[in-house]
Amino acid sequence: MYIASYFFLSFFLSFFLSNAISITLSFYLSHAIPIYLSIYLSIYCCDKNLAAISVHISEFYLSIYLSSFSFLIYHFLLIHPSIYLSIYLSIYLSIYLSIIFFSSIYLSIYLSIYLSIYHFLLIYLSIYHFLLIYLSIYLSIYLSIYLSIYLSIIVVVVVVTPKYTIF
Repeated sequence: MYIASYFFLSFFLSFFLSNAISITLSFYLSHAIPIYLSIYLSIYCCDKNLAAISVHISEFYLSIYLSSFSFLIYHFLLIHPSIYLSIYLSIYLSIYLSIIFFSSIYLSIYLSIYLSIYHFLLIYLSIYHFLLIYLSIYLSIYLSIYLSIYLSIIVVVVVVTPKYTIF
């Protein structure tokens, strides 16, 4: 009776701790959501209302804001290394798009289509990153179950069993 209770107690404690660590790490890795939000906003601003000058001015300030926001995220948060390419490209594309908006309207239409293709590639990169996060959560839960069973067996064999053996 005592051996089974020690086994289940050690199993649930190790399972809870390993799941807490894995969920904390997965939330820590998913701090790149504001970068994806800036990519979606820049796509929306790139594709809509290209002919109006006031929209160009507002998109210029918005792209400066988005590039500085992604730059601050890059320098003040520790992000998973697969997102660094997305950060650099979003900064580069938003600044490049804001310069193009003031040069020519027709040229900006063609280049905005060209740049939106790059933004869609960044979206696919972000979807790939989210799939990696879900895969890491699944593997960490599976490994935590395996590790907790293994540690529970070790606790029962090493700690509890010698107390109840008769010599």
